[in-house]
Amino acid sequence: MYEEFYGFVQSPFTLTPDPRFFYASEAHETAIRRLVQSIRRKEGFIVLTGDIGTGKTTLSRTLLEQLGPSALTAHILNPFLSVEELLRDILLDFGVVSREAVRTGRASFATKHELASTLHDFLLSLVPLRTTAVLVIDEAQHLSPAVLEELRVLSNLETDESKLLQIVLVGQLNLLDVLAAANMRQLEQRISLRATLTPLTRAEVQAYITHRLSVARGSWPVTFDLRAVDEVYAASGGVPRVINLLCDRALMLGAEANASVITDGLVREAAAGLALNPGVVRSPWRQRGRWIAAAAAFLLLAALLLYATATL
Repeated sequence: MYEEFYGFVQSPFTLTPDPRFFYASEAHETAIRRLVQSIRRKEGFIVLTGDIGTGKTTLSRTLLEQLGPSALTAHILNPFLSVEELLRDILLDFGVVSREAVRTGRASFATKHELASTLHDFLLSLVPLRTTAVLVIDEAQHLSPAVLEELRVLSNLETDESKLLQIVLVGQLNLLDVLAAANMRQLEQRISLRATLTPLTRAEVQAYITHRLSVARGSWPVTFDLRAVDEVYAASGGVPRVINLLCDRALMLGAEANASVITDGLVREAAAGLALNPGVVRSPWRQRGRWIAAAAAFLLLAALLLYATATL
């Protein structure tokens, strides 16, 4: 294993959302700063979006750590829940009910009204303690309309001064389309902040790799040379999850070659093994930009044709 060869305390490019490896790119730093500010201000709905692999879950867990002991948090990872299941999981995460009660106890057959009332009473009990309650839901683009409506109702829980529950919806870019639907209008109007994560730039990719290697604390220094970083950026499009996959495989090949410097050749070999093409930037953001440009060109051509026809 290359971790043993390079003497890493842990794998530097693990795919698990470990806050210790959080890298604050410009977009990530802006997003987490705005999220913390909105939560401190006790605003209601907050939305964080980003393409697949841009680090939304890692940022969410970093956010919960930064809030510290002054906030009670619930983090829902499974969006495919009924309203009752969601309420039970929220109460479980907040520590209001035990796991045993959720499985076989009274909470297992409580009605939606009973569960919501229990949550409301719990949130009210936090007011004199000046404690913030934060609910974060991952993969929120998959939430059913019924669950989204229940969340809207929960967002109405408030005192004369502030909201009792801050709700952070985390999802892919199409979450914005879900919330923009006509039947979601009441919920969308309650969103106080929309933050979006974008892929890393070339300079940020280099800093990201260096950061993760540093956190992993290898006993044998290993680096990616500049051409290797170029290859990583080209093959990944700056998407952190793809960077992790690619660098992980490149380090594996580097250990096999007894190399202390990861070269562009090792990265290309790793990319080939992952069916990535280092010569093509694979960022969906760049692809979306090309689609927009093509659509704009088509509309311009159509307008010119209509003008020409009208003047004949």
